[in-house]
Amino acid sequence: MSTPTSVTVPGPAVPARALKIQSRLRVAETWALIKPYWKSEDRKAGLGLLAFVVALNLGIVYINVLLNEWNRVFYNALEQHDYTSFKALLIRFSWIAGFFIVAAISRQYYTMMLQMRWRTWMTGQFMDHWLSHQAYYRIEQTHATDNPDQRLADDLRSFTDGALSLSLGLLNSVVTLLSFVGILWAVSGPISFALGGTTLTIPGYMVWFAVGYAVIGSLIAHMVGRPLIGLNFQQEQYEADFRFTLVRLRENSEPVALYRGEPTEQAGLRSRFDRIRANWNQLMRYTRRLTFVNSGYSQFAIIFPLIVAAPRYFAGKMTLGGLMQMSSAFGQVQGALSWFVDSYATLVGWKAAANRLIDFGDAIRVAERQDREHTGVRDIEVDQADGAAIRIDTLALALPVRTGNRGEIRQRPLVAPFSLQIAPGERWLVSGPSGCGKSVLFRALAGIWPYGSGTVSMPRAARMLFLPQRSYLPIGSLA
Repeated sequence: MSTPTSVTVPGPAVPARALKIQSRLRVAETWALIKPYWKSEDRKAGLGLLAFVVALNLGIVYINVLLNEWNRVFYNALEQHDYTSFKALLIRFSWIAGFFIVAAISRQYYTMMLQMRWRTWMTGQFMDHWLSHQAYYRIEQTHATDNPDQRLADDLRSFTDGALSLSLGLLNSVVTLLSFVGILWAVSGPISFALGGTTLTIPGYMVWFAVGYAVIGSLIAHMVGRPLIGLNFQQEQYEADFRFTLVRLRENSEPVALYRGEPTEQAGLRSRFDRIRANWNQLMRYTRRLTFVNSGYSQFAIIFPLIVAAPRYFAGKMTLGGLMQMSSAFGQVQGALSWFVDSYATLVGWKAAANRLIDFGDAIRVAERQDREHTGVRDIEVDQADGAAIRIDTLALALPVRTGNRGEIRQRPLVAPFSLQIAPGERWLVSGPSGCGKSVLFRALAGIWPYGSGTVSMPRAARMLFLPQRSYLPIGSLA
């Protein structure tokens, strides 16, 4: 039996990376995240469902137009004490409401179906890229991003659900605006007033009031709520960190119990939860301000058209039915113009999820570029050769260091170049202080460490087995 040979490898430890909170809009990157599904192999089914959901939305807008006209006729019948018309209009309302209920239920059902198809496709794409070329391993080595499990499970769901609900809501607002702006223009009529001895007339004055009301509300909502994007981004990270620590404790319950490590684990859990609570307090403050703006905006919008139209009604220039029709049309136009205000809280949550997915995708692409099979280039070449010995030629090991906002990787030298040969039957011991690169050497021999330079030649006919520092068994049956 041969005498064990030792190799001592000195070097520094891997530095950690601090997460930068992403709160900017990143419109182009978000669009690049949305677009692939609608060009994928599942696009026909997805586009078909989308077209059907859009048609249902248009149908609901048309029903709202019918209800707006019904308001005018119904309140005129009440004003004129016309009981015959009153009964007929109630019957008409019944079938209009019936169609509305069927359309609303169908829209919700098929929207949820489309959400799941889109999420299924995106989850498959992200998992394929994350698991291929050992990108998951390289991301953990470089700390390129945090909690990929949370991004795959929660952020993808939030992204697809939010993208559909926001885009369909925007479409509904645009169609509603186009459908009701003409009605509001015609019903409100012109308004005249004297200014500096000159009489000014504004045609369709309620339309301009609705536009001004919505623009002012949108600007205020954006100024108040913009910090919520970054806070939502950070909240998702802290929640995921806390959940990961809980899972880690569950998986290591026996070692923790043997070492009596409960106080340490409890301190770590409390520390992570304190970050959740502190960030949540900030979310509460900004959400309170945004809710105040949104609630005041929506409540005042109920009486605003009545206040503006009251002079014409009391002057006898408008019937009760006309007043109610104008109030309803104003509500529809103002609601359509207020999509940004009404959806702001949903929008900031969705944008935070989108930014986390963008960062995750960037980290995967950076990791893939480090892999030989992906790029065709690798600093450490691991190949197979004839013979029975393991040969290492001018092998220099390095550590990955993240640089720049895009997470690019540069290499920091860890071990000076060395060469050796391990013959069959030999036993080698690699020794050195903690962090000097012992584990990195074995990762390079296994072909999973690309950082460095040199060549490793493995016997072509040999079956290699590398034991990790932590045991691993996949979830499932023993078979």
